[in-house]
Amino acid sequence: MSGTLTGLTDLTGLADPTGLTTVAAGASEHRPLIITLFGLFVVATLVITVWAGRQTKDAADFYAGGRQFTGFQNGLAISGDYMSAASFLGIAGAIALFGYDGFLYSIGFLVAWLVALLLVAEPLRNSGRYTMGDVLAYRMRQRPVRTAAGTSTIVVSIFYLLAQMAGAGVLVSLLLGITSDGGKVAVVALVGVLMIVYVTIGGMKGTTWVQMIKAVLLIAGALLITFLVLLKFDFNISALLGQAAENSGQGTKFLEPGLKYGKDSLTKLDFISLGLALVLGTAGLPHILIRFYTVPTAQAARKSVNWAIGIIGAFYLMTIALGFGAAALLKRADILASNKAGNTAAPLLAQEIGGGPDSTGGAVLLAVISAVAFATILAVVAGLTLASSSSFAHDLYVNVIRKGKATEKEEMRAARWSTVVIGAVAIGLGALARDLNVAGLVALAFAVAASANLPTILYSLFWKRFSTRGALWSIYGGLVSAVGLVLFSPVVSGKPTSMFKDADFYWFPLENPGIISIPLGFLLGWLGTVLSKEKADPQKFAELEVRSLTGTGAH
Repeated sequence: MSGTLTGLTDLTGLADPTGLTTVAAGASEHRPLIITLFGLFVVATLVITVWAGRQTKDAADFYAGGRQFTGFQNGLAISGDYMSAASFLGIAGAIALFGYDGFLYSIGFLVAWLVALLLVAEPLRNSGRYTMGDVLAYRMRQRPVRTAAGTSTIVVSIFYLLAQMAGAGVLVSLLLGITSDGGKVAVVALVGVLMIVYVTIGGMKGTTWVQMIKAVLLIAGALLITFLVLLKFDFNISALLGQAAENSGQGTKFLEPGLKYGKDSLTKLDFISLGLALVLGTAGLPHILIRFYTVPTAQAARKSVNWAIGIIGAFYLMTIALGFGAAALLKRADILASNKAGNTAAPLLAQEIGGGPDSTGGAVLLAVISAVAFATILAVVAGLTLASSSSFAHDLYVNVIRKGKATEKEEMRAARWSTVVIGAVAIGLGALARDLNVAGLVALAFAVAASANLPTILYSLFWKRFSTRGALWSIYGGLVSAVGLVLFSPVVSGKPTSMFKDADFYWFPLENPGIISIPLGFLLGWLGTVLSKEKADPQKFAELEVRSLTGTGAH
């Protein structure tokens, strides 16, 4: 979604090897400081991971952190999992370039949590054990449903992971002054190896602590820049917005709807499609769903979502200062020259507010924000890898390949090996995709989660008649339609911003498939059920209903 999601949920612009040059130039004289901060974070998180690994004794520890985290701790970890570096950098850039329309992204991401809170968090924690497949397989045929759930989880995670890896490679390479292709591949490999270490050694415990640390760093970094920006304007938000509007060259239009969307009926439709994918997709993202299993009770799961909403909401409020501050204090041409998607607005703002490119203060703030961005990437990729390896080991290996006869030791061994394999795949694909526009990958992750995962979860929890055929039709139908429509959309070909700029085989006009694939996922789930001769077991549904609503019999 380069036009729709560019500068938001991905590091699209960062996949351009010529981007971030302004930031890189400003950092060139202070690279030892940046490298030191990077190193401190890596060493600290590795120490925590090794400590957590020694506490990991069984599958419950590896997959769910022993269900020992409090609501606040899990809420902090969810925040760390959800607020990726791409979101952090992208939202600030979207606001800096498009004003009011850019801030709509912040609102959309926050609203998405209401769906998770009201419909998914508590019932999912009560009904499942380690993965989404546990919920679906409770009252349906195990092997086909777990195969479908595992496939969907891995597809969503891989695409999301690939976007993060590709962006990480370019971001870190440019900040550290690495220009050769071999060096950039080495950076991608370094991120991948760290990710593998976090998950294989620390499991969910190690990953959760890394995510909590990252969330604190991100909030602290955003809070520092917000304070300095507001201080610049004597804490007068009206003055800040006025200066941003004037400096943008758009006048009052910068603070009104329609600068990015509303140009024609197609962009309006695309915005609705994107909104559907983001708002509904969050409640189906595998790396978010597995976080609900790390708390001891359903009440703690609900509490953790409440904390996550508060923390994420506070962060997105600060994006007002980050985005409009960048618009007010930086020249639009400089932001675009550094990165066409605006992804460098936050680092450039940090550099400017600290005293400028040639100042020590500017370099220090730039180094801090860069280190925070690196921390966020590591935390998010660790969460994604854990989600996909858990689904492979628990759903596919244990319940499909071994037909439920694997020991717990064999299951954990499979989880660790699958982490290595998925990490290797992510490194390989991330290295290949480092020069590509990766926006469609993140859009696809959200669209698949909303089209395939969410309908089956909701139908399983709340519809008595829902059958195995309905689940399979919903998952595979949502998966194929989302992937297919993105494949033949402008995201992949036909435009200068497409993944393959020289090719042109698109026929689907929208950049996000959500408006088609999400209703189709729900429709296919209903159609497959009503056409199925298989009768749902009412007793099983009654058991699931009692468990999901009360927690009786929950793990």
